[in-house]
Amino acid sequence: MKFFIDTANLDDIREAQEMGILDGVTTNPSLMAKEGISGKDRVMQHYKQICDIVGNDVSAEVISVKYDEMIREGEELAEIDDNIVVKIPMTADGVKAIKYFSEKGIRTNCTLIFSAGQALVAAKAGASFVSPFVGRLDDISTDGMELVEQIVTIFTNYGIETEVLAASVRHPMHIIQCAEIGADVMTAPLSVIKMLLHHPLTDSGLAKFLADHEKASLAVKK
Repeated sequence: MKFFIDTANLDDIREAQEMGILDGVTTNPSLMAKEGISGKDRVMQHYKQICDIVGNDVSAEVISVKYDEMIREGEELAEIDDNIVVKIPMTADGVKAIKYFSEKGIRTNCTLIFSAGQALVAAKAGASFVSPFVGRLDDISTDGMELVEQIVTIFTNYGIETEVLAASVRHPMHIIQCAEIGADVMTAPLSVIKMLLHHPLTDSGLAKFLADHEKASLAVKK
């Protein structure tokens, strides 16, 4: 399973890259705003900086909702770097745009997926990725992982090549469940991914190793 991080923060992206766990990045206008990035030129420059660090898939989201505007904006995003994946919302115009981009050889990520039907339609239109939002479904007392599993099953049944990208991942168990289900990709903040590093027995075991080493060192000195 690929690990993407959901951020526009360059420091987090560099850290994930240095750790050797980074397969890609997902972003959205909210994440850009969180980093104080605004204005078309600055946003475009920031995407290029992200691509230069990652050297792999970077989802860049259109902010337009009408077909013609999505096409114009998506083509501009795709020109930034070969690694850009144009992120398109699940709407009727969005699906039309996905078909257009697919025919042009521009990869797309259909976002805001909340049903298997939406994922299937996006895949048939030629989406490279579909992004079911796990955490947001959990927020309304619906099992987000059940949706991911359903989409994975359907795509497997028919040999659909569109990758299932589990988004809105909120905690480490979400990541493990994604891996168990067979999601192709999961995206989460770096802070959530780093939670996988910790276990109380690891901490206590390391503390004991260090304490024993200290005792042995003092004994040798005596």
